[in-house]
Amino acid sequence: MLRPLALILALAASPAMAAQCGNDSSGWNTWKQEFAQEAAAVGIGQRGLQALSNASYSTRTIAADRNQRGVRYALDEFIRIRLGSLDGFAAQATRLLDQNRPFFAALEQSYGVPAGILLAIHGMETGFGRNMGSENVVSSILTVAYDCRRSAFFTPHALAALQMVDRGMLSPSQKGAAHGELGHTQFLPGNAMRYGADGNGDGVVDFYTMADAMASTANFLRQKGWQPGQPFQEGTANFRVLNDWNAATVYQQAIALSAARIR
Repeated sequence: MLRPLALILALAASPAMAAQCGNDSSGWNTWKQEFAQEAAAVGIGQRGLQALSNASYSTRTIAADRNQRGVRYALDEFIRIRLGSLDGFAAQATRLLDQNRPFFAALEQSYGVPAGILLAIHGMETGFGRNMGSENVVSSILTVAYDCRRSAFFTPHALAALQMVDRGMLSPSQKGAAHGELGHTQFLPGNAMRYGADGNGDGVVDFYTMADAMASTANFLRQKGWQPGQPFQEGTANFRVLNDWNAATVYQQAIALSAARIR
């Protein structure tokens, strides 16, 4: 039986279990063999181990990770680059909301997070599902777990990805973003396992299904401290919760400003 995520995270943090990281591809195959032992020790089954064995070192993931420069735009410029305009972006989101108002009303009833916030995140992360990434999720997340720069941070997410493969929540061939973020709102695998919610009632949590991604995003925010019925503009407690979603202030500001226009 697969072990609970909390236990996997605790065991992954043990120095005695850590596979030897590397700074280039030369140690990749050795690391995979060592990491397979680590994964098996925390309960990853055959499907997950096979996905690990088949994973490739992702040079594009490494390039993306090492060339990150953070978000340094002023708010107006960030909105222009990422959203086009607040009103145009909100109009797109409102059209989606009009197609699914009962669903979003049910989510707000369950989690207290309004549709505007969820749709703003959806639009900013993947253009409302139009671009969910082109990199293999398993290979990407394993590559950054292997890379010494941030191995400690990404190792639990790598184990979670393998656990998702075991549970049928993630195909070994599934595409996502450069650091293994997946689905409509770009969850890292560890967060997907922790906060995943079944939004359409089919008994499966699939982050590539909009209903499940929206429910999982609402659950994430609520678990991080979102206060139902309270404002979310800058300076409020709910605005501070957005920091758990993305640490860039302009990102948080853009979410709040656009969400207020989605009605």
